[in-house]
Amino acid sequence: MNIFEDLQFRGLVADFTSVPESRADLLPLPDRLAAKPITLYCGFDPTADSLHVGHIVPLLALRRFQLAGHHPIAVAGGATGSIGDPSGKSAERQLLTQDQIKANVEAVRPQLAKLLDFDSPENPARLMDNADWIGPISYLDFLRDVGKHFTVNQMVAKESVRARMEDRDVGISYTEFSYMLLQSYDYFHLAQVAGCELQIGGSDQWGNITTGIDLVRKKLGRHAYGLTMPLITKSDGTKFGKSEGGAIWLDPKKTSIYKFYQFWINSDDRDVVKYLKFFTFLPHDEIRALEAEHEANPGARKAHQALARSITTLIHGEQATNDAVRASEILFGGSLEGISASTLQTLSEEVPNAALTGDQLGGEGLPLVEALVLSGLSQSKGQARKDVEGGGVYVNGDRATAPTDRLTVDSTLHGQYVLLRKGKRNYALLSVD
Repeated sequence: MNIFEDLQFRGLVADFTSVPESRADLLPLPDRLAAKPITLYCGFDPTADSLHVGHIVPLLALRRFQLAGHHPIAVAGGATGSIGDPSGKSAERQLLTQDQIKANVEAVRPQLAKLLDFDSPENPARLMDNADWIGPISYLDFLRDVGKHFTVNQMVAKESVRARMEDRDVGISYTEFSYMLLQSYDYFHLAQVAGCELQIGGSDQWGNITTGIDLVRKKLGRHAYGLTMPLITKSDGTKFGKSEGGAIWLDPKKTSIYKFYQFWINSDDRDVVKYLKFFTFLPHDEIRALEAEHEANPGARKAHQALARSITTLIHGEQATNDAVRASEILFGGSLEGISASTLQTLSEEVPNAALTGDQLGGEGLPLVEALVLSGLSQSKGQARKDVEGGGVYVNGDRATAPTDRLTVDSTLHGQYVLLRKGKRNYALLSVD
């Protein structure tokens, strides 16, 4: 199965450009992709110091093309990011400084290395920054060499521009109005220096992609292709990529690996098969089998588990994913048997924490009722005694037997942690400094 057929199976083809009837020498895009490797690119504006899950469908598509033998280029918008793309936006973006943009590009670079193979001996991916070729151009040269190829009528007809112009309260600035010319210049430059023939992006990028194709044709006399993927929507009507805590980031400092895993495991039943197709590299037969199993027994959540494990492993690695899965099991009542130090470290990022000193656990140890108050699980020593006497307190998974129990060095897991639980779902972790 070629790359286009794979994208179609996964529902990742929203639209693609056709070949003029007058050009019998040109192949339609599906045939061109099947004929020989193509160089393609996808751009992203570094508006933050991390990618989030809403960014990654086009970037994962670059990976799919690379696995199929094609030559992908990820273009960081060091120049375009300083302007702001009006596509899909109802208001003007806040402009970033050049230093902020440079820092964001550097922060995102290692994340891209998890999505693309920059060291492949056959077809290594490339990361390029459009500030390198747009930055040196003077304003007058840009107007003469690029602006003259576009009419205002043509630009106003683009949906991203027209929607903003029709909103009298917001409108669109000349700055954002010019964005499509900058992105068009990207396509021209990459076609000229890298032989790029295809640009991909979300469906909101269709207007920017087609203007780039026009510029390649006018300045180089070449045919270029465009392909867009559908924007992701959730069946419940809420915005994809958001949780109660905000955006789901790829940077574990902004979204913990546990929360990242939980975002996927909690996917709506109506969306999970679609997400398996969009966000994983699982074979078609395996996805079909998971879909059939999901329809027959959605309560088993096999599709959710496969989705969450696959995408979390891709972004964060197998060990971190195993720790997130294990932490999830524990926080939902699973056994602590065989728990690793790395899993406890993962838990420490998700439950209330309190620090202990070695001295507190020395000698006769720390009274359990004091530990419960210290951890925040009980409001007072009196309440802690009642909680223990009621049989609702657990130390490292074992039910506490008496309010007079004490925590000692022997109570620790891996010599560092004590996991307390009150009731079914209230956890706290004590850590020895």
